[in-house]
Amino acid sequence: MTFLDDFLIRSALAGLGVALSAAPLGCFVVWRRMAYFGDATAHAAILGVALALVFDTSVFGGVLAVSLLMATTVTALSGRAHTMDTLLGVMAHSAIAFGLVAVSLLQGVRIDLMAYLFGDILAVSRGDLAVIWGGAGMVIGLLVWRWQALLTATLSPDLAHAAGINPRREQYVLTIALALVVAVAIKVVGVLLIAAMLIIPAAAARPFARTPERMAGIAAGIGALSVLAGLRLSFQFDTPTGPTIVCVAAVLFALISAGAALKGQTAG
Repeated sequence: MTFLDDFLIRSALAGLGVALSAAPLGCFVVWRRMAYFGDATAHAAILGVALALVFDTSVFGGVLAVSLLMATTVTALSGRAHTMDTLLGVMAHSAIAFGLVAVSLLQGVRIDLMAYLFGDILAVSRGDLAVIWGGAGMVIGLLVWRWQALLTATLSPDLAHAAGINPRREQYVLTIALALVVAVAIKVVGVLLIAAMLIIPAAAARPFARTPERMAGIAAGIGALSVLAGLRLSFQFDTPTGPTIVCVAAVLFALISAGAALKGQTAG
């Protein structure tokens, strides 16, 4: 028996891969107020699953392609005919509706829709683990490589232009990273909860953040803690694992926010 034969070890490693890539990216989602953007990209994943099954190809590839198409389309169309929130609302709900209809029309294919909607982390295989960590590694590498440019473009587009940085290009870098996170996270927390793993750890880390790098590091730690504690609680109480992980993250956010508010009142 090898180390990876234990399904709980595989589950923990898969969850950690998602947490360590999603949480730092989530900081940019929070800073740029892109929460709905993450939702729209994640919801498109169901359509990617359906297309992957139709063409008998990799689910990861199908989800990545459709998520990337959704994210780049929203980025390209933003600020033209409609406001960003309107555009995201239309595309997010349309994508998941078309995806669910496409899945229902598949003939001769049995699909566990709940696993794609809420994740099935306990069924992660060695191959899934390789895909998850491969995608997570690409996201982390992309963020490290473009960190300063992304940060400058986030803080001030005018300052970015003055420094020779194209804010539009950095937006597309975030788009690629977001599509990768959606593709690797679908197995762990599912389409409906991916945005939570992006936003909640980053939001929880905010009270501790004196620098952007510190916030990203703390967010990754909170995400990892949520995964490990959620797995433990799910195994102990026989609850769905993906939602339990998100519940733990939400509780940590509530406790941290309450502690920060209490500290502020005491200091005042």
